[in-house]
Amino acid sequence: MSLAAEIELGRGSFELSVEFHVPAGSVLAILGPNGSGKSSILGSLSGLLSPRRARVRLAGRVLHDDSVDLPAHDRAIGLLSQDPLLFPHLSALDNVGFAPRSRGATRQRSREIAVKWLTEVDALELADRKPSQLSGGQAQRVAVARALAGEPDLLLLDEPFAALDVDSAPAIRGLLRRVLRAQSERSTVLVTHDPLDALALADHVLVLANGQVVEYGPTREVLSAPRTAFTARIAGLNLITGVAAEAGLRTPDGLLIAGIPAEDVVLDEAAVAVFAPSAVAVYTEGHPGSPRNTADAVVSSLEPHGPVIRLRASGEGWANGLTADLTPGAVAELGLEPGTPITLSIKATSVAVHPAATLAP
Repeated sequence: MSLAAEIELGRGSFELSVEFHVPAGSVLAILGPNGSGKSSILGSLSGLLSPRRARVRLAGRVLHDDSVDLPAHDRAIGLLSQDPLLFPHLSALDNVGFAPRSRGATRQRSREIAVKWLTEVDALELADRKPSQLSGGQAQRVAVARALAGEPDLLLLDEPFAALDVDSAPAIRGLLRRVLRAQSERSTVLVTHDPLDALALADHVLVLANGQVVEYGPTREVLSAPRTAFTARIAGLNLITGVAAEAGLRTPDGLLIAGIPAEDVVLDEAAVAVFAPSAVAVYTEGHPGSPRNTADAVVSSLEPHGPVIRLRASGEGWANGLTADLTPGAVAELGLEPGTPITLSIKATSVAVHPAATLAP
């Protein structure tokens, strides 16, 4: 069931203005910093908020326009949040069966649907347990089954893994990926702060800033070539702003960052240079060769980041805030600690230059 939405909403001094389309059977991930408007979009789609102006169509039905504003219970929308919100007095089976039961199914039919979906999410053995007897991951499995048992045309996922531990989250993420891919008609909107969620589940990504869309496109394209600082940060990449130059990017203080321009870069227009922390070499005494991008800095922090140590630098100009990934052995060999003077070096071939995202008018 495809979704087409244009939403304008004002709350105090905050203004939201977005437009997007989610084809049937696909998943759109919405990313953005706190206060950017993610929750307002979900509230407007679900019917829990009343936008100032909106045109929302789902599966050919008008949910909201100048003359229509369907209540939440008539929108055929399922919601899964970070809190499972299971009824504490009902068993897992009855929690899942509540959705079809509320849509008019008989008690017997509701139980059949509940068994089907508990089986689908590998939780049938939990059918007789109350929510207090479930772990966080188990409760979220039941919540997934309940959200889907109502056969919604649109599924809204609001940070569904945020409250799970590191062992449960990957399992539930994999479960949702399998279930969503098996549904060829239902469209899904996912709000998340984790790029892994978007990469694992979403076909497209929409990035919000200050209530407006600043990036939109296929998930891997957006996260591998970010055009805003926020997107670069969640994708784990370094980003430097400036204007496009023939050989790369010219920073606001006039320095040139050598790199490879994308095809859509326009000279002298706003652009960003993007490169991975693994592309940043760190030296304490000079550096071999003659890389074109070098800058002096000091170590600001060192933090474990999976199998590597992520170094964050502070300094003047474009070096400030850059990150570099080093092995623990390299950190020890160089004697790095906060305050250590360093030289950062990035090969031009590791730097991609893209047009900078701008706020929609």
